[in-house]
Amino acid sequence: MVSPAEFAGLPGGIGLSRLSVYDWPAADGHCGGTPHMHLACSEAYVVTGGRGAVQTLTASGYAVTPLAPGTVAWFTPGTIHRLVNEGDLRITVLMQNGGLPEAGDAVLTLPPPYLADPGTYAAATAIPDDAPDAERERIARARRDLALEGYRALRAAEGPEALAAFHRAAGALVRPRIAEWRERWRRGAQAAAAATGEQLDRLERGEFSHLGGAVVRSEQASGQGRFGMCGRLDVYESRQEGA
Repeated sequence: MVSPAEFAGLPGGIGLSRLSVYDWPAADGHCGGTPHMHLACSEAYVVTGGRGAVQTLTASGYAVTPLAPGTVAWFTPGTIHRLVNEGDLRITVLMQNGGLPEAGDAVLTLPPPYLADPGTYAAATAIPDDAPDAERERIARARRDLALEGYRALRAAEGPEALAAFHRAAGALVRPRIAEWRERWRRGAQAAAAATGEQLDRLERGEFSHLGGAVVRSEQASGQGRFGMCGRLDVYESRQEGA
């Protein structure tokens, strides 16, 4: 069992990033990010500046949620989402499971041929870390536009089969990584919940020794301006794991 003083991650084992949403125009006239879906994580947006919207597509249909400073919006796994930047949109992103969405729990809405196998998908989506900044931007924009092509097809499809087919393809792509994700969840969200359970057990027994082990932690972003799916990211090490 996890000792209450041992869990070092952010509260609840969440992950956190700061996001400046892309201002790149797309073919439909909107500026913004790459539509994609998470399979095992909920995600929340805390809007800190600018204006925009998040377009979402689920089995219940298409929706648009306006985003302005002070808005908190969140969605569950299976929600295809696309951020639209209407002017300097900046967001603090809270991610379930220690930031697992930025560690692979995301499948872009590429056209079906690109979802056929992990190799084909990776070739269409990978951004080399050692490439010049201009080249990484070119690749990020190209994959965004390719994902928008598949996204528009999903929105235009009649009936549930196109979306269900995307779900099946996405599930097949991520299946080889489930063991890795499970370990990340075990070290993060599960460990955080176990620590709370232990604290409650101690309090119920009238034991308070864990309060004497209180600690304070802080950190600065470990990586700044990374090309993410939705924009340029500042990321934090504490999102990686809880212990």
